[in-house]
Amino acid sequence: MTDSNLWTISAFERAQRAGQSGSALGLDRPTLLPTTLLSDLHRLEAEPDNADVLEVVAACLRHREPALLYLAYDEHVWPVTVFPTQALYHSPIDAADLASLGGVRLISAEPPGVLPPGHPQRERVAHEKLYRPLSGLLWKLALHGPRDRLLSEIGGKAAYRLTATRMSVPPVTLGALLPAVRRLRTHAASLREVASWPGMSVPRASRLLNALYLNGALIVSRGGSAARSPSFSWFGLFRR
Repeated sequence: MTDSNLWTISAFERAQRAGQSGSALGLDRPTLLPTTLLSDLHRLEAEPDNADVLEVVAACLRHREPALLYLAYDEHVWPVTVFPTQALYHSPIDAADLASLGGVRLISAEPPGVLPPGHPQRERVAHEKLYRPLSGLLWKLALHGPRDRLLSEIGGKAAYRLTATRMSVPPVTLGALLPAVRRLRTHAASLREVASWPGMSVPRASRLLNALYLNGALIVSRGGSAARSPSFSWFGLFRR
């Protein structure tokens, strides 16, 4: 990553105070997110700690709505536009090039300033090299981002198993994660059980299950003997 590609947080905040929104920067775009997505984000915003990037990305995927996410990364603002329908994301930098996303946090979520490749409004389609497969961002955020607990929509009493049709092996498998993925192909297990496997823990199991879920590779079952109620409850985070 080159810092010259990104605004500093201080410069971004000065621009916000000066009223430099997307329209002020020359972008002809809607000023509000779709009502259904906005309602979900407002629900997340009510949580005590509401800067969770993964929950916001999950909401975009759930509603299949694109959004521009301004993320704080070190001392810079990283703009990421997710396009769930096209399975792409737009960014000046590749998430794969970042060493760690452990400290990344959400600053704000807005309507997208650019459109996906092939859109008839070609003047708002960016250079093709700035569009990348969304799965790469999802794996990076889930496995190496700040969240080490289950997403709210897959938490609680549940058993998890890898889908048979969507994906066989995830693109990122390090250490104990690959054996765990292999076991989930044929065995439905609760979070507690996955966490007990060799080399695993509750945080590592949660990250893996989140990554599989966001990539459409996880079956979540609410009944059956494999489902176990964890002794904790975690909810989504969001900061507007």
